[in-house]
Amino acid sequence: MDKAHGDERAATASFLKGQLRAALIEQRLNLPDRLQRAEMLQRVMRIWLVGRSDTVIGAYWPIKGEFDPLPALHRWKEDGELLAEPQRRRIGLPVVNREHKTLTFHAWYPGCPMENDAYDIPKPKDTELIVPTLLFVPCLGYSAGGYRLGYGGGFYDRTLAALEPRPFTVGLGFGQGFIENFEPEPHDLPLDAILNDHGVVWPVG
Repeated sequence: MDKAHGDERAATASFLKGQLRAALIEQRLNLPDRLQRAEMLQRVMRIWLVGRSDTVIGAYWPIKGEFDPLPALHRWKEDGELLAEPQRRRIGLPVVNREHKTLTFHAWYPGCPMENDAYDIPKPKDTELIVPTLLFVPCLGYSAGGYRLGYGGGFYDRTLAALEPRPFTVGLGFGQGFIENFEPEPHDLPLDAILNDHGVVWPVG
């Protein structure tokens, strides 16, 4: 009986989370000021990166109205070349490992060869495998404590659990995605920081 009730609770929680995901995607796609929010988050990203010493950063190709981190990262890459001691900086985009359902990161630059993966998302084609020390991840939703709500595939959770050393992880999303009453599951790994169009929202202060 306890197992049956446990299965029922899990099914209900999964259904409600699916409803929440659908609502958040719809809200994000219909934000009347999404472009202005994106410009603000680009600025927040650029300022936040000034204090980092990373030279290899992983990011993502935006889908479903996600914030696009690539313009700010390209600017970061170019800024490295203007330092007193020029610094080679690299940007990586994820490539799905279909067998293990994890992600690896391959070098990306504007104009590099691209192809669609099994989920119809563009990925670098035949570029160098790189290992990021800092990883920007998209947040469909996020909550206090650095917890992220994604699309439910678990790719980032499995990837972060397997990466050694673990990169510093930063969630990116719009202020509309904050979830006040979010209960993380045992497999959910908190992010090290979260940025939105208002600034740094985690860690607080």
